[in-house]
Amino acid sequence: MDFSLFIEYCSKHIKGDEKGEAQTFLDHFFMALGYTDGYKAAGADCEYRIKNDKKKTTSFADLVWKPRVLIEMKKRGEDLSIHLQQAFSYWSQLLPNRPNYVMLCNFDEFWIYDFDKDIYEAQEKIDLEKLELRKEAFTFLLPKEKNLSLKLTGKM
Repeated sequence: MDFSLFIEYCSKHIKGDEKGEAQTFLDHFFMALGYTDGYKAAGADCEYRIKNDKKKTTSFADLVWKPRVLIEMKKRGEDLSIHLQQAFSYWSQLLPNRPNYVMLCNFDEFWIYDFDKDIYEAQEKIDLEKLELRKEAFTFLLPKEKNLSLKLTGKM
């Protein structure tokens, strides 16, 4: 797992537009995790359709990788706390094999939730610039999953 090239790529090429850059950002993030072919090699899907039969609507989660993670992207600078309810709503509808973790990301911050532990507070909040120092928080996403539990330090 080497985030230094990912951080460099983001500083050069990513402006933080959710609609235009989320998939590219996530693909490079998964490459940094060790998936040479990006998120598809991991088995994840972008723009995952979540149907609400009651409301007869379809929403699109930015990335779903069952049963590991749901990632919801927001534009650069966006306050992630106001999007927790949206992510929770998506997560609650991802049956069967609901992901163990939920991540919110605004291109500059990663908030990692484990809803089995706490649905209101992120277990980790990590700045993009500090990914290399905090990479242990992402072990649950590694190709050979070494440890499903996050180290709870709560540092940004």
